[in-house]
Amino acid sequence: IFSKADMPRVDASLATQPLVSAMVKNFTAGQMTESDLNYTNTHPGYVKLINGETDLIVVTEPSEEELKLAKDKGVELEVIPVVKEGFVFYVNGNNKVDSLTLDQIESIYAGEIKNWSEVGGDNEEIIPYQRPVNSGSQTGILSLVMKNKKLMNPLNNVIETMEGIIKTVANYANGKGAMGYSYYYYATAMYDLTDENSQDRIKLLGVNGVKPSYDTIKDGSYPIQTAYYIVINKNDPEGSKTRELVKAMLSARGQNVAKDAGYVPVK
Repeated sequence: IFSKADMPRVDASLATQPLVSAMVKNFTAGQMTESDLNYTNTHPGYVKLINGETDLIVVTEPSEEELKLAKDKGVELEVIPVVKEGFVFYVNGNNKVDSLTLDQIESIYAGEIKNWSEVGGDNEEIIPYQRPVNSGSQTGILSLVMKNKKLMNPLNNVIETMEGIIKTVANYANGKGAMGYSYYYYATAMYDLTDENSQDRIKLLGVNGVKPSYDTIKDGSYPIQTAYYIVINKNDPEGSKTRELVKAMLSARGQNVAKDAGYVPVK
């Protein structure tokens, strides 16, 4: 569909880089590979798009700060779901809690529930880790989960990377009381520490009794549903190569590429 010369400039968050790479490779018939792409991450991707340094990004939804940045620059963002996703919470593999209600999760992250014994676990302090402001995961917890309560001040429990927070919770020595959050694809496909046989592992929690999985995200039964989004400048003209790429990603072909890469198609 595209030659290397007319492929729009693209960027992606960490969790969507495999998706974008698969799409670009497919749509250029292998003329472009991962080595031709210059990825940054969620927030830097938004900044580049708003500044006109890239044409299309695939990321989590924009944060309040990113929306303000766009407004200040006179840019209107067009945000289009490209694949379904679930926002997931996880604990150390040895934690006996298997599921929490959405209310309990909100109360934990508001600092109201402080011990695992309050939610059916051992008498162990809950250490609710957070991510930095403007990371995709932090935008996720604020928009998808903390709807009725204020997110607690994280004290010292902020971890810079998605990999770092998973490693901390997975570590048996440090992570017994720990809890973290991420996106399903990242936690299972990109950084899989959900191996039942390993001592240092994470366990994805059910929410309202439903465990996150490809099927429960696809059929909508997992309660914390979200998506990864194509984001472009709304002023991009009809018929532009950028809009052609959007159409290709949402086409049957594009959605099959997404499925083959392990993502949940929106169509």
